[in-house]
Amino acid sequence: MTSPRPTRPTRPRSAGHRASGDGAPGTPRRVMPPPVRPPGSDVTQLYGPEFAADPYGTYERLREYGALAPVEISPGVGAMLVTDYRAALDLLHDPETWSKDSRTWMQSAPEDSPVLPMLAWRPNLFFSDGDAHERYRSAVTDAFERIPAHELRTAVVEFADSLIAKFGEKGEADLMAEYARVLPLMLFNRLFGLPDSYSEQLITALAGVWEGRTAEEASAAGAAFEGYVGELMAAKKQARGEDLTSWFMDHPAGLSDEEVMHQTVITMGAGHEPTANLIANALARMLTDDRYYSTLSGGALTPLDAIHDVLRNEPPIANYSAHFPKRDVYFHGTWIRRGQLVMVSYAAANTQHGRMEPGASGGASGSGGGSHLAWAAGPHSCPVQQPATLIATTAIERLTAWLSDIELTVRHDELTYRNGPFHRALTCLPARFTPISPDQPGATPWESRESRPREERRTPAAPAR
Repeated sequence: MTSPRPTRPTRPRSAGHRASGDGAPGTPRRVMPPPVRPPGSDVTQLYGPEFAADPYGTYERLREYGALAPVEISPGVGAMLVTDYRAALDLLHDPETWSKDSRTWMQSAPEDSPVLPMLAWRPNLFFSDGDAHERYRSAVTDAFERIPAHELRTAVVEFADSLIAKFGEKGEADLMAEYARVLPLMLFNRLFGLPDSYSEQLITALAGVWEGRTAEEASAAGAAFEGYVGELMAAKKQARGEDLTSWFMDHPAGLSDEEVMHQTVITMGAGHEPTANLIANALARMLTDDRYYSTLSGGALTPLDAIHDVLRNEPPIANYSAHFPKRDVYFHGTWIRRGQLVMVSYAAANTQHGRMEPGASGGASGSGGGSHLAWAAGPHSCPVQQPATLIATTAIERLTAWLSDIELTVRHDELTYRNGPFHRALTCLPARFTPISPDQPGATPWESRESRPREERRTPAAPAR
């Protein structure tokens, strides 16, 4: 995902490439892939305030091209975007045709592009194929499987309580900045083995990576993250612990120090930001949609329903799964050149046949209904779907259990989103509620009967600690 900055590969001599379908019956003659800026039209940008305000309008226009559409993901960086669900599945399940190795693409990418930290090759499970990918992925999945679900939930509850105690007395909070973004960071910092005091250093660095505004900001964020990971690696080499970093180091795959560092970087980045956005986006739906409102005090719909609702209709990572064809290929009506950047729009594919807006008639489909690509699919699907879902669900349950009259201070259509081609991330999530106060230093707001919300509020019994 980010630091250290990768070494740009040496540019090879140009060579012609045969299209995979040249001469095959029923396959059109090979032609050049469509340009990023189609003749007579403006380039479609997946960044800027217009896209952040209405990405689904952009996806609707892009569907006019067919299953794939040319886009620009940052100034001077073009890509083909898959907006069709069937085409996305075909791509994600075909590692024989599509590679995750971005080194050929990097030869023509601007060196100062703010999206490069998200797309540049590194030896990790995101940008590897075949045996290398299996080796990296096994280290990550095996390490996470060593964390018992009840221990993970207990840690989430602990951090949730500490955060709510900080803003509970105010009666208002930015649930994005003060809760959703901070909680996964605090959790990951501990899971990887550093003291809680390092949390702020980590969240500052990762925010700069994902926002992708300027090259300078991306570079500074990368340097900050590099410093954090360097301290983590040094600490774990000196003394192992019961943590993910130590388990990466001691895994039978025999990862080198560099490989451990890169799996740590990608796991933190791919785990923190999407989880934060999932929590916030689900809360935004629950707190502005009457179908969910009664859930706060025991209605039919649950936080898990809201999470699945968001994963289908407003995935926290909207566009990613960068792939590069191993040869010129005719794919769903479009010729794609070898090494050309192709990304999957989970948001567009999921909503190809319509999108459920908050408060729309028909109700939520429930926690088990409907297919979506929010976790991607195929060999590169998210390896930690269950832990991520548990973290987000627990975070929402804990917040709404204690602040049962919580509500947003703005309408859902007044919420704003951060700029960037990859994520669907709120800038803020302002809320208000009846204040609650701790009784003594170090106490949670719920250890005293007097500090609990008033009797007339529909407050559920305190969850077991």
